[in-house]
Amino acid sequence: RQRQARSGENFLKIFQEEFEKLDANARLAGIFSTYDLKDRISSSATNDEVVKVLQEEVNSAIDNSFNVLRSRIDRFGVVQPNIQRLDVEGRILVELPGVKEPERVRKLLQGSANLEFWETYKYAEVAPYLEQANAVIRDINRANEEANATEEVVAEEVVAEVAETTDSVADLAAELTAETETTEADREEMRREYPLFSLLQPMQNNGPIVGLALASDTADVNDMLAMKQVAELFPRELRFVWSVKAMDPEAQQPVYELIAIKVTNRDGRAPLEGDVVTDARADFDQYSAGATVSMKMNAEGAKTWARLTKENIGREVAIVLDGYAYSFPTVNTEITGGSSQITGNFTAEEAKDLANVLKSGKMPAPARIIQEDVVGPSLGEEAIRSGLMSFIIAFVLVLLYMIFYYGVVPGLIADAMLLINIVFLFGILASFRAVLTLPGIAGIIFTLGTAVDANVLIYERIREELKGGKNLKKAIADGYSNAFSAIADANITTLITGIILVYFGTGPIKGFATTLIIGIITSFFTAVFLSRLVYDRIANSNKEWKLEFTTAITKNWFQNLSINFIEKRKIGYIFSAVIIAIAVLSLGFRGLKQGIDFSGGRNYVVRFEQPVSTDDVRETLSNVFVDAQTSVITMGDNNQVRISTNYGNESIDENIDAQIENMLYTNLKQFMNENVTEQMFVNRYVVEEGAYRVSTLDDATTFGIQSSQKVGPTVADDIKTSAIWSILFALIAIALYILIRFRNIAFSAGAVVALVHDVLFILGVYSIFYSIMPFSLEIDQSFIAAILTVIGYSINDTVVVFDRIRENVGLYPKRALNELLNMSINSTLSRTFSTSFSTALPLLAMFIFGGETIRGFVFAILLGVIVGTYSTIFIASPIAYDIQQKQAKKA
Repeated sequence: RQRQARSGENFLKIFQEEFEKLDANARLAGIFSTYDLKDRISSSATNDEVVKVLQEEVNSAIDNSFNVLRSRIDRFGVVQPNIQRLDVEGRILVELPGVKEPERVRKLLQGSANLEFWETYKYAEVAPYLEQANAVIRDINRANEEANATEEVVAEEVVAEVAETTDSVADLAAELTAETETTEADREEMRREYPLFSLLQPMQNNGPIVGLALASDTADVNDMLAMKQVAELFPRELRFVWSVKAMDPEAQQPVYELIAIKVTNRDGRAPLEGDVVTDARADFDQYSAGATVSMKMNAEGAKTWARLTKENIGREVAIVLDGYAYSFPTVNTEITGGSSQITGNFTAEEAKDLANVLKSGKMPAPARIIQEDVVGPSLGEEAIRSGLMSFIIAFVLVLLYMIFYYGVVPGLIADAMLLINIVFLFGILASFRAVLTLPGIAGIIFTLGTAVDANVLIYERIREELKGGKNLKKAIADGYSNAFSAIADANITTLITGIILVYFGTGPIKGFATTLIIGIITSFFTAVFLSRLVYDRIANSNKEWKLEFTTAITKNWFQNLSINFIEKRKIGYIFSAVIIAIAVLSLGFRGLKQGIDFSGGRNYVVRFEQPVSTDDVRETLSNVFVDAQTSVITMGDNNQVRISTNYGNESIDENIDAQIENMLYTNLKQFMNENVTEQMFVNRYVVEEGAYRVSTLDDATTFGIQSSQKVGPTVADDIKTSAIWSILFALIAIALYILIRFRNIAFSAGAVVALVHDVLFILGVYSIFYSIMPFSLEIDQSFIAAILTVIGYSINDTVVVFDRIRENVGLYPKRALNELLNMSINSTLSRTFSTSFSTALPLLAMFIFGGETIRGFVFAILLGVIVGTYSTIFIASPIAYDIQQKQAKKA
């Protein structure tokens, strides 16, 4: 388990390796040739043959688990649930929009539905054993204290004699719960004298409850009862289980009941299990006025249930699911027919979930949550609001820019194409039933930039044709014709990065990439095809149109330039070398701040009623999450922080999430109102007219844990690996495409060096400024998506210049190469400016108005637009020139 948690390799493969390490000649067939598998695993089977059969069993269990989970989720009652198998073996993705209680979902997904019906002991039958257990634990503790006091290290077995106690358990319970003022010394003496009963308060009753304990003490009680010397005191038939629900779930410190059950079968199994249940449904008991679960059993189960109830009239039968007691009703009479009812002070939702789990069946393999994202409705509403606001602002800015730069009619036509493009994009997303996330909105906004680029390329070429003396009809035809290859190349290179993102990305990153790909296709269609229909209609109309594709302000911008970029290329080389050297040094010494996507761990966004200091919160938690990395940063307003920790990251305890949430609540209580309970803190709460209550879905402003994210170490390693491969594949795929299109390694080399330059520049900025910037600069999946987007944009820009170089070489084959390159860069500067500016505008709007959660992601793309434009002119083209010069000399 430890190896698998670190490496993510196939569990069976690791199991076989570890098994054979213990004894190279040991045979797995001796263990796995069981009654159930005897027909498939013979006693003479090799280890490899056994593992092959076991792998088939594992695959079958995973398939069945998927079906069980899907069945449970379909009945859960949320809008548009999504469950799908992932490429990695045994991983299932579940998305549930509109869920208010994350803990309820965790129980639903991780519960194996192992239902058992047990006979029980009475309290009086177990109390004497607990008295003896307390005495044994007390003597062991004393022996350990004496050994520590004298600093003697003696390896000897401690044999404790069970002391006679004069106090009855009833007197002891009264003593423990007496409301008298005691000193800390008295309490310490009580803990020494009664180590077990100081945590487990005896509960005199006529049923199977043997004691009560606080939630925080249940683990210590389990450890005490599991001690070898203590376990030997109890009858072999005696076992203990905790109640699934606290006695008062609203209490500041919830208390749970410990139930004594009786093992009557030799194999240790319950006399009746859940596989006999044929139907289950939530019901309402008119006598107790509470929710119950009604169930029906098959014939065999009904027969066993009748015998079990007949033999236990006047006693309790415990109904245990996945190791926790749901109820332990008293049997009044023999129950025949197989119909029965489970009661247990359930809420309507709990009864529904229990019936759902029982009806779906037992999970053939246990499910563990290894990656989790929970976004509260308040935080989700803020993200949607800020995302839509940034989208509207970005859209309006782009529309105004096109009118400002190219004139009213061309600008309005381009704007109309953008509007149609957005309609197409949303229509396709809706038809795919896609879930629109914040990265998805970012993808739409970035699509605006790429859509504008196609219009800009066409308009710039039409301007050139008009400037060359052609009439409007001819200029439009030649403009579209000449711009087509550049548009196609630019879109295909961006499409390559989008496809790689879809293949390697997960969750929101896939959403971003999907939106980007659809946007590229729709923008190509609207800009190249639909706008051409409009302009053909204009050109063929009887009305005389005077279109110049410019305005009085912009008509001379970037016109007739003759900057000698090639001659100044060494300045660019030196400047870039210095910047990259600083970036590499920072990466070597400071490194990068890894998000939990890469490091593994948990994020919690917590909102308080009053402003809090991150230093105070960090100092408070520093002694809580021992031997773990913990960071606290402000998220948006000064009353909201994000707490990140890798505490318990490799734990396989199913209750670790609840433990960490309890630790957060216990230690952050000092920053909250005393009326806030743990349930309120974990499930979000609201304050209305001074009253505190747990939040509902439609509450506007909530407090407590607003969102949580969990990434297991295995998933973190997988994400990191896929991130590296995705960037490498993107670079290789683009290099090959450039080589095929331009038939010269010089262009591929120039493009790849420029892309590597851009990536290193952004990594350097993130390394240098991650502790300075007022927003998060973590390296996570979103950052990798941003890097790949930057690669797509940068190569888009580079391809346009390269396309013009190729065209000019064909038109002027006898001119010097440096002259052709300078002419190509100068002639495309207007397009470069328009595309960069129209792409940066929406990104800037997203950066300012898009909310805290996406600011780092947009910042990376914004940096990429700037550095990508620079690298096209000062890195990619000059390197292509230098390599071609060497090729010419060699020739």
